[in-house]
Amino acid sequence: MREVIVDCALYRNGQRADRPEDFSEALAQARSASDAFLWIGLYEPTEAEFDRVTRAFGLHPLAVEDSLHAHQRPKLEVYEDSLFLVLKPVGYDEASGELSTGELMVFVGDSFVLTVRHGEANPLGSVRSRLEAEPEVLRHGPTAVMYAVSDTVVDHYLEVAAALLTDLDELEASVFARESREAADMVSRIYEFKRRALEFRRATVPLTDPVTRLTGSGVPFVHKDSRLFFRDVADHLSRVNEQVESIDRLLSDILSAYLAQMGVRQNDDMRKISAWAAMFAVPTAIAGVYGMNFDHMPELHWIWGYPATILLMVTVCVVLFRVFKRRDWL
Repeated sequence: MREVIVDCALYRNGQRADRPEDFSEALAQARSASDAFLWIGLYEPTEAEFDRVTRAFGLHPLAVEDSLHAHQRPKLEVYEDSLFLVLKPVGYDEASGELSTGELMVFVGDSFVLTVRHGEANPLGSVRSRLEAEPEVLRHGPTAVMYAVSDTVVDHYLEVAAALLTDLDELEASVFARESREAADMVSRIYEFKRRALEFRRATVPLTDPVTRLTGSGVPFVHKDSRLFFRDVADHLSRVNEQVESIDRLLSDILSAYLAQMGVRQNDDMRKISAWAAMFAVPTAIAGVYGMNFDHMPELHWIWGYPATILLMVTVCVVLFRVFKRRDWL
């Protein structure tokens, strides 16, 4: 059980305090004081490992099931004895262009906050140290932890959105560069970027409703002074969603423009092919006529017949070349 508990701390009046070794006793101490709460962080617990925590905190079975099985959408559930918030932290490797998502569940109840993390994206280490350096925020209790976790996740969304926009600018520049790469490769790059944008969208857009609910009244276990902080989170999330929409629109526009560009290039290629075919058709036709070997043909017994025929072929081809060149077919 100790391996999955990342940290377990008792806080009194915004300050970290000594606690009993058993977290059940620490929870009892937190509930016996009005200015104390317990914060436990878990990392990918199994059902057996999570069972002890479930019994001690009295968590709802549906919320426990969601915590054990990842792949949840961001949401906020209100139970009789706790709040249950699901977040999806996002990481972005600019070098490889890979987008990774994790899952973060936050339980808030009577004098406790419990965080359960799945995946590699981990904002909680910095959150705990930041909050411990700001006791005036921690005095708001478990709600302060929920706010700080949400704020950190959403602020990181802004960083990921900015990185995606930078990479999108580079993709746009490469699409319209004169040295164009293979069409299949370029379309594949655009669709791969669109897939990353869609994955990012799945993490950010569904979070709007839970954060909006936390800004209003009527949500239990949320300190009334915390609503202003959640409004700040909602404002940042709104900016993120606007950037996600912008990325999606730009990708669609880039793809449409690239396909139109490819259509224009194919038309140019067809015109060039048609022009060269027309120039080769003339000498082919003339040579075909003289190759039929009839006895009575023009200039057949004329000494200059062969050079004159070749000159005619060359003259017609030159005239055609100049006509096509003037019309930008070549």
